[in-house]
Formats: sequence, structure tokens, C-alpha cells
Amino acid sequence: MRRLRALPLAFSPALAGCSGVQAVLDPHGDAAALIAHLSWLLFAGGAAIFLLVMGLLALAILAPVRIRAALGSRRFVLIGGIIFPSVTLAALLAHTMGVSRALVLPREERPLRVEVIARQYWWEVRYPHAGEGAVTANEIHLPVGREVELQLSSADVIHSLWIPGLHGKMDMIPGRVNLQRFTPTRTGVLRGQCAEFCGLQHSIMAFWTVVQEPAEFEAWLARQREPIPPPTDAQAARGMRVFGEAGCGACHAVRGTEWRGQLGPDLSRVGSRMSLAAGALENHRGTLAGWIAGAQDIKPGNSMPAYGRVLEGEDLLALAAWLEGLR
Repeated sequence: MRRLRALPLAFSPALAGCSGVQAVLDPHGDAAALIAHLSWLLFAGGAAIFLLVMGLLALAILAPVRIRAALGSRRFVLIGGIIFPSVTLAALLAHTMGVSRALVLPREERPLRVEVIARQYWWEVRYPHAGEGAVTANEIHLPVGREVELQLSSADVIHSLWIPGLHGKMDMIPGRVNLQRFTPTRTGVLRGQCAEFCGLQHSIMAFWTVVQEPAEFEAWLARQREPIPPPTDAQAARGMRVFGEAGCGACHAVRGTEWRGQLGPDLSRVGSRMSLAAGALENHRGTLAGWIAGAQDIKPGNSMPAYGRVLEGEDLLALAAWLEGLR
């Protein structure tokens, strides 16, 4: 009975890629569907060849002498050991090359272009067609049904962007822009990850991809471009004042204010994002305060200084409340 109960646990790592927010075999786009198709073909082919080899091995051990002699003949070795593998591998190679070509060919003349810049250890996302203000961090929003061209670059070391539900991995190299094209075919929220070791916090360098209906995407993009509204209560007003007095604007930009720093993520709509610190924390007032107070304790080696000993408790809470309200 214990062995039967253990079976789901034993197979869970293999089944993890079949569904979920970071699943390789649950495509949400045309490119990922091609990759999933090729994967299933290789899985099925590998399983069939494994069963064939095991069957021949059983015959070689248990079959009568006449059959075992036939298995050891020169003709059988030539067909089974040379011709069959050569034809099978050549066919798989030709099919794989066709899939690879389909993954890189453009389909539309004017795709939605999105700039993704990798930094240690977060992601800057820009929508150049929408103007200078369309900037966010650690979150990519895309419309369903429209071809997308991700323009991938790095500001420091080699990174690699991987959204399993939409496409394969693509390296991001300093001084170079790599292009990745695909068309999202299903709405949903998908997790992406840096897939190239880039330093101490490589494993906590994730992001979320939100595939939306076109109207929802346009509404989201329009809101990103808008300047932030003034504070609505005394605590938020105090938090905004603390932001300026603590020098946060030297690194962070907040649209509609004098703060236009570019060293850290744009915080104009930080309260609406799904996570903080590139997937390290859920996003709410408590985690905002914790991150500001002890960023180096949560994610050592990142560029955010810790303000726990600089800000008073009330100032810290006010600052977190103001940032949470930037939606």
C-alpha cells in the first residue's frame, strides 16, 4: 500500500511539465505548440524504440536457437544496426529542422514589439510603440491572437529568457539584441525565468507573463502611460514625501513626478504588479515594507539598499502604503 501511495510522488517531477504556470507541454502560443509537438514525437519514438530493443533482447535470451541465430546474422545486423537507425535519425533530423525553421520565420510584417532588458536581478519591460512612458518591470503583458516580437538584450551579464508556455529559451547578451517571435493563442498567466546562470540570485530572477484579450491589454497599456494621481490620504502623502526625502528617486522613476531614476525598476504602477523583487515576494503592503527595510536579507547581492535602520517605522509603513496605491 505504501508503494502505491508513493507512485504519484515518484512521477510528479515528470508530470510537472504537463500543466501549470511554468509548463513546457501546456502551450499558450504557436511556437510552444510546435515545441510540445516535437517533444511528444521524440517521447513516443524513444519509447517505441526502447520497447523494440527490450523485445529483441528478450528474444536473444529466451527464443529458440533458430531465432537467436537469425538475430545474430549479418543481414539482421545490417538492417537493424545500420539502415534502420540511419533512416530513423535522418527523418527525425529533417522534421526537427522544419520545426526549427517554423519557429524563427516571421508571420506578420508589423508585430507587437516589446523590449525586454535583463539586469542583475530583474527585468525591465518597454513598449516602444506606445511612447516613452510605457515601462514596467518583472511583468510582460501581451494581447492574445497577435504576433509578438520580443527584443531581448542585457545590461550587464549573459542572461536567458524562458517562458515555457510561449517559446523556448533565448540568450540575452550584452551589446546584442536577439529577437523571439510567437503568437499567444490562449489567455492566462504564465511564469518566466532566467535560464542562464547570471550570479548569486539567478534562481530568484523570475517574471510573470499575462496574456489578455486585446481590449484588456490596450486598457492596461493606456494606464501604464498615465501619470500617477496625487495621494488620497494623509498616510499616502507622507509616504510620497518620504520617498523623495530618502533619495529613492535617484534610482526609481515615478511617472508624473520629478523622480526619473533609471538604475532600478520603474515604480509608476508598482502596486498593480503580481510580485516584488522579480518573483521573490507576493506584492502587498507588508511585503513592500519588508523589502524596503531588508532587501539584502531577502535577496542578498541585489542592488537595492536596506532602509530598515534609516527609516522610522511610521515612515516605512507610510511609504509602503503609498507604493501599494500606485495601481
